[in-house]
Amino acid sequence: MTDATVRAKLLGLPGSLRSNSNSLAVLRGLQDALPAGVSMDIRDLRLPLYDQDIDNPDAPAEVHALRQAIAEADGVVIVTPEYNYGMPGVLKNALDWASRPYGKSALIGKPVLVISSSPAFTGGVRAHQQVNDTLLALPARLTAGPQVVIGGVADKIKDGKLADEAVLKFSLGAIDRMLATK
Repeated sequence: MTDATVRAKLLGLPGSLRSNSNSLAVLRGLQDALPAGVSMDIRDLRLPLYDQDIDNPDAPAEVHALRQAIAEADGVVIVTPEYNYGMPGVLKNALDWASRPYGKSALIGKPVLVISSSPAFTGGVRAHQQVNDTLLALPARLTAGPQVVIGGVADKIKDGKLADEAVLKFSLGAIDRMLATK
């Protein structure tokens, strides 16, 4: 796909650092299923812990790269697992970095779709709510409509990618809703 044919560039953020995480598998499955003209770059969230003392023009390069990727994206797709009834620290840390500089974050008004997944039937709903609360504080533009929560996620992944057709279709519908608001 050339830049001339791309109508929307998405940024995918997995809420887990594990190389074969369910969050990454969901993003990879969506990436492969996106319609023509829509692309998604998936970024790793290995960042230093947020520290206002180093949040300045000389902040770590990976922080600048994350902020730039958010600014350049037409929308952000976050896939979070649920750890101990909440969002993972790595995702909260990334959102803290992305929320800066205060009042000028690239996430302000940015369309964002949150997807949660869990081996449990609840699909990570508690983490989902925490991510939404954090994004609303920025304020990002959360995608309206039914939430995408994937319970029993391990059974829906094949060869490192989300393969469940019903979940893919539902998730792609949510991406369509997000892009309709950009």
